[in-house]
Amino acid sequence: MQTSTSSFLRLSIFLFTALLSLITLSWRFPTKCGQFLDCSGNGLKPSLRRLHDKRLASERAKTGITKPDPLKETPRHPLDPLTYQEILRVSSILSTYSYPGFHPSFPPIHSLSLYEPDKSFVLGWKKGHPIPRKASVIALHSGQAHELLVDLDSDRVKAHSVIRSSGYPMLTMDDILAVAHVPFTSAEFKESVTARGLSLADITCISSSPGWYGPDEEGRRIIKVQRGSSEGNANFYMRPLEGLVVTVDVDRQEIVKITDKGRGIPIPSGTETDYRYSAQDRSVEMDPVNPISMEQPKGPSFKIEDGHTVQWANWRFHPKADQRAGIIISQATVRDSETGEPRSVLYKGFPSELFVPYMDPDDGWYYKTFMDAGDFGIGDSTLSLVPLNDCPRHSYYMDGVSVSSEGKPFVQSNIICVFERYAGDVSWRHSDSSVQGVEIIREARPKVTLVARTAASIGNYDYIFDWEFQTDGLIRVEVSLSGILLVKGTPLTNMKDVPREDAMTGPLVSENVIGVVHDHFINFYLDMDVDGPNNSFIKVHLEKQETEPGTSPRKSYLKAKRYVAKTENNAKIKLKL
Repeated sequence: MQTSTSSFLRLSIFLFTALLSLITLSWRFPTKCGQFLDCSGNGLKPSLRRLHDKRLASERAKTGITKPDPLKETPRHPLDPLTYQEILRVSSILSTYSYPGFHPSFPPIHSLSLYEPDKSFVLGWKKGHPIPRKASVIALHSGQAHELLVDLDSDRVKAHSVIRSSGYPMLTMDDILAVAHVPFTSAEFKESVTARGLSLADITCISSSPGWYGPDEEGRRIIKVQRGSSEGNANFYMRPLEGLVVTVDVDRQEIVKITDKGRGIPIPSGTETDYRYSAQDRSVEMDPVNPISMEQPKGPSFKIEDGHTVQWANWRFHPKADQRAGIIISQATVRDSETGEPRSVLYKGFPSELFVPYMDPDDGWYYKTFMDAGDFGIGDSTLSLVPLNDCPRHSYYMDGVSVSSEGKPFVQSNIICVFERYAGDVSWRHSDSSVQGVEIIREARPKVTLVARTAASIGNYDYIFDWEFQTDGLIRVEVSLSGILLVKGTPLTNMKDVPREDAMTGPLVSENVIGVVHDHFINFYLDMDVDGPNNSFIKVHLEKQETEPGTSPRKSYLKAKRYVAKTENNAKIKLKL
């Protein structure tokens, strides 16, 4: 009788445990693919988000990777970005700086970043040695850009120059918000909106790049404002007010000119273009996809030293957040497999410009040639990465410290993530069959890489920048594009309405919607230090080589020819994509 009772108790405990596990799993994992991959609300419910945050903190404790407090962080490397406290000091120094016209307050700051020491100093610097700290400041006053060098070691402005070349510094958030508000002060603009049957409350205005649009606008920071309707749809990009162009003087915050040539062009319906998960039509679901997670029982293999130096496998490099570039990779070295000594590969690399020209000569489109890095800042357009959606499990997140136009620092959390990537790829393999008694050899090695990632949302496009490090010494930079199309309104509803296809500046992607042809040119600054700074860029071409008569049954073959580039122009490569 006692044995029967014990068996019953064990069975009850087992069934209770199994039931509890099933309840936990059903609560933890979504049942549908769309729910599992949903990024809205950070992709996780609040209760699960708290659980994940606790687990993330637990993993950091296990691996010994402690995230520094950005409010108290101090520089430990010559290339570390300016800290929160250093930016406060810079602002304090500038507030007492005497210069004609700079009072009662310092003019708006458009850029404030580390003024990096000379390369020779950085290469010769050793841990524990003094670190010089200077800040480069760009401010705009009376239409002129001023560049100042602030020495934090002496607490004074060490240099000040007026930039007299053409062009203007990056837009500040104050500029962007002010420009978006200016059209609503115009009765003419309001009348143009209501004449289209739209409510002013549903209109969104955003800035294009500043530009030169003719002699009448010379010497002024001019922006042409883009407009869209968010009536019933968060995706206002798909509902443009075509033909309505508002030209704004940024500094005076006034309208220069309004043209309206599109009242006869319908506002696209924007049907099924709302990108929010809650607005998606899920009447037809795809087959469920089970959750995927890369597990690392011993935690990640990389280490973070002094807040900004990453060490992984045979690699060591210094990533940091930057207001303009988004992310800068510095002093990347790889350890030699034979000597064990570090070999330099890259001194510094970052995206220097992101140029997006749209190919339409109309009045409402010819100016849409965006300089995303120089005008808006990749770093300034970066938002916090979402754990488990933007970056996988076991990622380490770095914060950034940015600055407002008033010189006040603020923390941008989780704007860089570092993680190990394994996607089932093969790094190397080879097999040999048995030949004359030799054993069969099968060798295959998985491809595991390290990735430093950041993502920027610039207008309608999102850019994901991945710096990937391979154990064979290769650095790969990959830029992925996501986001939303910038479209043009048209009276056309189908291709039968098109009078001449060669007059189209893009395909008709939907009723009253043209997807204007455009391109994305991404330029990178790369200071390659392969085994030191003294090296050359070599291009290798395959050229036809004819054999000497009678020397071979073959008449010709391809031979690799090496050419050393003497200038940057010689180093140009035409990519055939």
